Order: sequence, then C-alpha cells, then structure tokens
Amino acid sequence: MINKYQWWKQLLLELYASVIFYTSISLPYVNELNFTRVSRLAPQVGLIIGGILGVLDTGMNFLGVPILTRSVLVVCLWIFMTGGLHLDGAMDTADGLAVGDPKRRLEVMADSATGAFGAMAAIALILMKTAALTDLSKNRWLTLMAACGWGRWGQQLAILRYPYLKPTGKGAFHKQAICSYRDLLPGLLLMIGLSGLQIVFDKQRLFFVLATVLAGSAIATLTGAWFNHKLSGHTGDTYGAVVEWTEALFLCVLTILEKHEL
Repeated sequence: MINKYQWWKQLLLELYASVIFYTSISLPYVNELNFTRVSRLAPQVGLIIGGILGVLDTGMNFLGVPILTRSVLVVCLWIFMTGGLHLDGAMDTADGLAVGDPKRRLEVMADSATGAFGAMAAIALILMKTAALTDLSKNRWLTLMAACGWGRWGQQLAILRYPYLKPTGKGAFHKQAICSYRDLLPGLLLMIGLSGLQIVFDKQRLFFVLATVLAGSAIATLTGAWFNHKLSGHTGDTYGAVVEWTEALFLCVLTILEKHEL
C-alpha cells in the first residue's frame, strides 16, 4: 500500500514538474520536483493545455462570440499558456534552415535574435491554426486537446529516434528520459483513447476517428523525420518546431476530414 502511494505521488510530482516546465501556468513551487523526466509526460501536458483552451472556446461559444474571434483568442491564449516556448523554437529552427551552409545552421539557431524566416514561420503557424480552427465546428474542445497531444507525442518520438546535436541545453536531458519505445506507449494510447471519444458523442464518426489517429501519428512522425533530414539530428529548438508544425498541420488535415464527413 505504501509503495502504491509512493508511485502515485511520484507520478503526480512528475506531471506537476512537466506543467511548470512546458507552460506559463503559475503554480506554487515544490521542493521535491525533478525536471529531468518532464518529457515523459509531455502529451499529458498537451491534453491539459488543450482542455483549458477547449473550456475557453466553449464558454465563448455560449456567450455568442463569433467563431473567427473565438479562434483568434484561443490561438492567442495558446501562445500565452506555453510562454511561446515551442513557437520560439520553431522560429529559431526556421532561421537556421534558411542558412545555405549546413555547418552554420546550429550557430544561427542559437542566436537569440529573430530573423526574417523565423518571423515568417511564426506568422504562417498562427494563420494556419486560426484559419483551421475557424473551419472546424464539431467538438472543438476535443480537437484542441488532440492537436496539443499529438504535437507533444511527436516531440517524444523525435527525442527517442534521432540524435541530439548539442552537448548541453534545455533539450539535452530529454534524451536521457525517453530511452525506448515503451516510453512512447502511454502517450500513444492516451491519444487513441481521446480520439475514440468522438464515437461517444456521435456513433457515425468511426471513419473520422480512424482517420484522426492515422493523421495525428503520421504528421507527428513525419515532422520530426523532416527536421532530422535537414539537420541530421535535433535540438531543443527543433523539438519545439515539431510541436508547432504538428499542431498546425494536424488542424489543417482535420478541416479536410470534417468537410468530407458532412
């Protein structure tokens, strides 16, 4: 009984640390926190973020806020809740990939100044998310949770599969936390279960659920693979880029699936 209690306590502390690390949600600091394993619960943190966004969106819908305005406000809160952590990584990655000399890409990515390509990447991501959310009407709260969850599962996959390109940095200890595909299984099962909730609300959405799981896992996998192809590995910045581009592309694909479902 004591061991079971300690296991639950450890799990809750790890989730607490993950929320503090990956979000700007203000929580009291706890002395027992260990931040070296935060990446193991990244998808769960994504579901928390998506759930909060879904509550906000549902509340605004109840108040009669138009869907475009709702989508803009949701995306703004999305950025605020993550502290721009992943968006900043996507911007730095875009600046690095814009450099013709592969040997200078990591150097450019480490520069705190944002270049033109980084700014364009941020604009593209924000527009994609806003436009896609505006086109999505069914179970938007589940959609937001799925997007945030798949983005962070893609990050986990990139951490496991590809080499880390820096000896130090915020992303360095992630590599030690995720050591095998078993570490990816809880997040994957959680995402499959979340997608399956669509059937609870509408039993006719079986094809949509299957397509959602396929799209989410495929985009999360291919996004990380593409950055590895361009850089021969990953950094903390590219982990953030995987999250952002997986979220945005996943939402865009859902607009196609929902259109064909109608």
